Amino acid sequence: MTVNEPSATVASEAVRVERHGEHTVVITFDNPPSNTLTWETRRQLRELLATLEDDLTVRCVVLVGEGRVFTAGADLREDGEMSDDQLDAFAEDFGRLLLAIEELRVPVVAAINGAAIGGGLELALACDLRLASEDAIFVAAGVNVGLIANFWRLPRVAGLGPAKEMLLTGDRYNAEQARTWGIVSSVHPSADLRDAALAKADRIATRAPLSVEATKACVNRALELEYDEGRALQVANFKRMFRTEDHAEALAAFFERRDGDFRRR
Repeated sequence: MTVNEPSATVASEAVRVERHGEHTVVITFDNPPSNTLTWETRRQLRELLATLEDDLTVRCVVLVGEGRVFTAGADLREDGEMSDDQLDAFAEDFGRLLLAIEELRVPVVAAINGAAIGGGLELALACDLRLASEDAIFVAAGVNVGLIANFWRLPRVAGLGPAKEMLLTGDRYNAEQARTWGIVSSVHPSADLRDAALAKADRIATRAPLSVEATKACVNRALELEYDEGRALQVANFKRMFRTEDHAEALAAFFERRDGDFRRR
């Protein structure tokens, strides 16, 4: 699943991958009717993300679902009854995908075009930025199916109160409510969502790449650090960025009122 050329498109059974411009990759989940992520699909996605990690021309990734669903996450019916060992393997497998998104070198933008339910909500929460269409819905579905999910990432994104509301009721919440709670940053007509997500990705891709990557890595740790630890991380990375060609070019571009030309990428 390598994407080398700006116009290249790569397809698999349930995942489509295409290049948008020089620095953005779009991954589309296409497994109707609910774009569930099977074991094989999750494996393919992890391999793809590993490839993108090593491709220094890539500066941003956009995730979107085909049709009226972003993704419903994994399909528990795929395996039927599972032993404890199988359940451990299932949880580990899905968790590895979420971590691959969170720890990817570049930002990941979720374009939530419809329902984000259960594991699909969790996958969206693992992304760095989230935009939604007007008809998107969000469901923390654990209590609806006698399970537990979403309890760790959701409070970190939405806060404890909204998280408990979603987690304990298992109710549907629309895109405007998700925006109010900070789950998504903006809401768009369905026909405009992809373009809005690509515009956001293009903006990210024009910033100093090393700075973007370091900022993502640091902010991912922010809520777990004490003040002194956070300050030390800030200072260490500020000093590291100060010596880079990216900083010199970004500063020159700022004073010359032009876009930066980060050719090293």
